[in-house]
Amino acid sequence: MSIRPVPFLVGEYYHLYNRGNDKRIIFLDGYDFKRFMLLLYICNSTDPFHMSSFFNRGLASVEIFSVKRTDILVGIGAYCSMPNHFHILVHEKTEGGISVFMQKLSTAYSMYFNKRYGRSGSLFEGKFKAKHIDNEPYFNWVFSYIHLNPVKLINPAWKEEGIQDVEKTKKYINEYKYSSYHDYFIDERPEKVILNKEEFPEHFSKLRDFEDLCREFTTYSEDNKSNT
Repeated sequence: MSIRPVPFLVGEYYHLYNRGNDKRIIFLDGYDFKRFMLLLYICNSTDPFHMSSFFNRGLASVEIFSVKRTDILVGIGAYCSMPNHFHILVHEKTEGGISVFMQKLSTAYSMYFNKRYGRSGSLFEGKFKAKHIDNEPYFNWVFSYIHLNPVKLINPAWKEEGIQDVEKTKKYINEYKYSSYHDYFIDERPEKVILNKEEFPEHFSKLRDFEDLCREFTTYSEDNKSNT
């Protein structure tokens, strides 16, 4: 579970994440979040990426999500975008797939963001970070952690102190649009095509709702705390 550099091996699973340079906000509004989600889909392809091919033609989001791709670079199992960072759970499908995908994604979003807000320079805090997922309990914890990440927006100390108001928090997570939680636990939407569920084993079969995610996160966290 060491932070990069880690070798990306075909057939293995990884937790990828990065944040804004100097912890800056990188998603200022819903349009920014939506653009990043569109890029998660478009950039996950062996096809060359040209932003003008998609965004200068006035295509609606649902049309972009219906664009046919050739081979995908990685399998995406979960994701969450937060105001100043993001998390992605991926499967290394082909050699070099993660590196190419993340380069395309980071470059495309940085170009969009800098153009929209009239800025220049690096948007992200160096290279993306990665942790290798090497066992099922950790796999389920990462899946839970990614989907529970927005809790910190209404309760910054939730990881240390736990979730105090379960119903309020569950309602907030259910309504948070910028993660794959909706596609697993609510209903289908056009954004579901970002995910490549077939690339992932049945690790998530026992995680059926918000309460299961909370239990999985807490149990794994407490077990690892006691072993350190």
